[in-house]
Amino acid sequence: MELADEIIINAPKDQVYAALNDPKVLKQCIPGCEELIQHSDTELEAKVVLKVGPVKARFGGEVTLDKSGAPDAFSLSGQGNGGTAGHAKGGADVTLTADGDTTILKYVAKAQIGGKIAQLGSRLIQSTAKKLAGRFFTSFAKVMEDA
Repeated sequence: MELADEIIINAPKDQVYAALNDPKVLKQCIPGCEELIQHSDTELEAKVVLKVGPVKARFGGEVTLDKSGAPDAFSLSGQGNGGTAGHAKGGADVTLTADGDTTILKYVAKAQIGGKIAQLGSRLIQSTAKKLAGRFFTSFAKVMEDA
């Protein structure tokens, strides 16, 4: 499954980049995030509760950041396990482009899932993924505007 979108954030690029690397901001914006622990500059551990159709699961996982293109671009990859509900792994490439006082954030994300969640059907999973990504970026944009 692949998702791609772009959003305009009312903040300068350096502030957007810093916020995308701040575990406190990310925890606030990730839907269902219960815990986000930063182990190093490039490694995070997350606990997230998600509901996909009739399946609700608590996922624990690790995320690795690749900041080699910073501050214009970075990528992340991760994997998570939701016990009997299933597992997921994936990643995203993010680019940030300054546009005056705003920043254009573009992302392309890919994910693979398995277990009970994978049996729900690709349309339900795709629509849930789009909804969760939309909630994240709406929350993130609001946090940036309130900062």
